[in-house]
Amino acid sequence: MNMPTLTELNTQDANDGIEQQVVGAIIDHQGEILLLKRPMDDFRGGTWELPSGKVERHDADLFAALRREVSEETGLIIADITGYLGAFDYTSGSGKRTRQHTWSTTQRSVDPREDVVLTEHDNQAWVTNTSAHSVSSEVQHLVDTHFTAVTS
Repeated sequence: MNMPTLTELNTQDANDGIEQQVVGAIIDHQGEILLLKRPMDDFRGGTWELPSGKVERHDADLFAALRREVSEETGLIIADITGYLGAFDYTSGSGKRTRQHTWSTTQRSVDPREDVVLTEHDNQAWVTNTSAHSVSSEVQHLVDTHFTAVTS
């Protein structure tokens, strides 16, 4: 799997006029991935998504932001970042040009399914496919890319 450097990603985002970077993680445990359900009163409320969030000024880099966001949203700790899955652009709720970069990850937990602590979402699901969950086409593409990479 192609793994661009963080410098390459930051340079491309700056060149493209991206105003806000977001990081996301596919957390895979024995072939199941974690989806989180957004609160109904939130931006894109009721949709299922990957653990993700904004890069903050105090984050040392995209990987630091990824580790922080996964920990904040799920209580899980990333052991390894195993591959870059891609990015997609959207306009944030505040109107900013936003790009989400997403990586495949593994967790330190022996069984992360038992250790998830939700702080910002209404529900969680460990799935082998997204057919029973309302995900965006962008998230679906990332999930497909992840499962293709781990089965090839």
